[in-house]
Amino acid sequence: MILNMQSTTTLFRLSTTALLIAGLLAVSLSACSQEEQAQVPAKAGGLDQTGPYDVVAGWFKPGIDRWDQPVIAVAIDNADRIFIGNADQNATQPFAPMLSPIGVVLEERSATSSKPDSEKTHAHQIMVLNANGEVIEDWSQWDDTIVIPHNIEINPYDPERHLWVVDRDDHQIHKFTNDGKKLVMTLGESGVPGTDENHFDRPAALAFLPDGSFYVADGYGNSRIIKFDKYGNFLLEWGSKGDGPGQFDLVHSVTIDSQNRVYASDRSNHRIQVFDENGTFIQEWPNVGSPTRVVVAEDDTVWIADAEYNRIANFDLQGKLQTYWGVSGDTPGAMDNPHSFAIDDFGNLFVADAWNNRLQKFKPSANADKTRLIAPAFIFKK
Repeated sequence: MILNMQSTTTLFRLSTTALLIAGLLAVSLSACSQEEQAQVPAKAGGLDQTGPYDVVAGWFKPGIDRWDQPVIAVAIDNADRIFIGNADQNATQPFAPMLSPIGVVLEERSATSSKPDSEKTHAHQIMVLNANGEVIEDWSQWDDTIVIPHNIEINPYDPERHLWVVDRDDHQIHKFTNDGKKLVMTLGESGVPGTDENHFDRPAALAFLPDGSFYVADGYGNSRIIKFDKYGNFLLEWGSKGDGPGQFDLVHSVTIDSQNRVYASDRSNHRIQVFDENGTFIQEWPNVGSPTRVVVAEDDTVWIADAEYNRIANFDLQGKLQTYWGVSGDTPGAMDNPHSFAIDDFGNLFVADAWNNRLQKFKPSANADKTRLIAPAFIFKK
C-alpha cells in the first residue's frame, strides 16, 4: 500500500507522541519507585554490635545481692537447664559491673574490686539457670572442691549427660553426675602442678570424641595437648612452649571436626593451630586476636570468641575469615572478655561475658542472615 505525504506525517506524529508518552510514563514510574524507597529506607547507621542477633537485655538474674563474680564458662544441657562456671570474687576486675539479684547493674563500683576483701567469699562456682536466666541450682556442695571452673562441658555422646569441670587453678579435671550429687572421676592432683601423665599445670579446656576419649588443653602452666581414653588413661600428648608449629603460648581451647582434625586456640600467640588426631601439625591461622574459645560447627565452619577485640568471628575450614561482629563495653550486647559461648536448641547464643560479670543471651534477629548465625557444635552422628 502507498501512503501519501499527509498520511506519513500523521503517522510520524502519532509515533512521536506515543514514544513521548512512554518516556514520561517510565520517568513517572521511576520517580514513584524512588519515592517509595525513600519512604522505606534501608537500615542506616550502626556498627553491627550484635551481628545477626538481638541481645536479651537483663536476662541473667544471679539471685544474689551485689553479684560481682566473673562468669567464665557455659554449657547447655537443654534450653531450660544452662550451666555456668564462675570465678570467685578475687578475680573481679576493677570497675566491673555489680548486679542486683534480678540482674540490674548497680552504681557501686571500685577501682580495686567490687567488694572489700572482708566481704569476699569463695562460693557459687557452678550454677544452673533456667530459660528465664534465673538460678535454679547452686552447687555449693562442691565449692571447697573447685577453685576456678575455667571450662565446663557436657559430653554430647554421653546419654547420662555428666558435667565435666576443668579446674584451672587446682590443676584438676572433675566429672560430676548431671544433678551434681556425685563426683565420679577426678584427674590430676589437687594443688600439685606437674608435666607427667598424671598431672596438669593450670589446664584450660577439653573436647570429646564419640568413643568417650577426650583432648585436654593443658595450657596455662604447660604448653601441650593431651589425649585420654574414656576412663582417664593417658594415650598421647604433643606441644611445647614457643611460637613455632606445634608449640603454644597458652593453649586455651580445643575442638574437633569431622575429619578428626584438632583445632587449638593458641591464645597468647594470637592464632589457631590445626593438627591431625595424633598431633601432626597441619596449618596455622595467624592474627586472630586473643582466641578464648574455638568451636567447629555442624556446617563445617569454625567460630571463635576473641577477647582482644571483644567479638565473635567465623572462619571456613581453611582459615578464611567469613564474618564477625561485636564491640567492647558493658552495655547490653557489648562484651568485655567473651570467655566462652554455647548455642541452645533454638539457636540462642549464650556468651560468658567474663569481665562484665554476666552471661549474656542473644536471640536470632528476625530475617537474620542465616550464614552469620552460629550453628550447633559439630558432633559425629551415630
